[in-house]
Amino acid sequence: MADERRALFYALAAVLLWSTVASAFKLSLQYLSPIQLLFWASLFSVAILGLMLTLQGKWKELLWMPPAPLLRLGLPGLFTPWLYYLVLFKAYELLPAQEAQPLNYSWAITLSLLAVPVLGHKLRRKQLAAIALSYFGVLIIATRGDPLSLEFSNGFGVFLALASTLIWASYWLWQTWSKVDPVIALFCNFVFALPFIAATLWLTEGFSLPDQKGLAGALYVGMFEMGLTFLLWLKALQLTSSTARIANLIYLSPFLSLVLIHFLVGEEILASSYLGLLLIVAGVLLQQQYGIRNGEETP
Repeated sequence: MADERRALFYALAAVLLWSTVASAFKLSLQYLSPIQLLFWASLFSVAILGLMLTLQGKWKELLWMPPAPLLRLGLPGLFTPWLYYLVLFKAYELLPAQEAQPLNYSWAITLSLLAVPVLGHKLRRKQLAAIALSYFGVLIIATRGDPLSLEFSNGFGVFLALASTLIWASYWLWQTWSKVDPVIALFCNFVFALPFIAATLWLTEGFSLPDQKGLAGALYVGMFEMGLTFLLWLKALQLTSSTARIANLIYLSPFLSLVLIHFLVGEEILASSYLGLLLIVAGVLLQQQYGIRNGEETP
């Protein structure tokens, strides 16, 4: 029982912290461009993940790896953090946070679709209907409650938010073949991607030291979106005897995020945002449930 209480505590802490990151993105982008936010947040994340490796005594395991496995661990960093966050932060710059956050959350459905050609999964009619329900929710959010109009608040921003789901899903499918400790894998991703991120910043905007508010935002994003929260979630899954029960807590995050966006960013949350997010989450849950009933391993 003590382990279950600790697992619940760690999981809820992770959910609460992840609920703040959409607001953190939007607030940080008032002081930093998307590529500046990505560079400084990634730099902080490397330091935080390196500290985690030190506290867990895992440096020896990492340093004894041959170059080829290290390269395989680092390559997914081209997807995340480099390309994924660059696209996602630009989407947040162009869209209200209440639109960018739920649209990005539809990555779970994109993952299910990509798993068909990549992992050989099969989707039945009920699963396809659940996916269609989620994407109808996406359409409601993108059109602000008028799906028949097909008029978007910012068409390019919507495209980027949905493109980020494709990049994120591709990253996780790549990671399904990895058997390495996830903290080590994530550290390698960021270390490998950092020179590419730095080169992108240098070639597009050049280097300059942000003001204190910009650095504080990047530190928060690097710590809680890209580093520490991941460890809390991993710890919760390790302690619990019911992974499914803990994993379902993640569905609280996008709804809490909308509440925080209202109070922290100051956006008036539209009913269409809540309705669209509800349809997205319902579609994800139904699609997973139909997969379980058919004895499939949902990605």
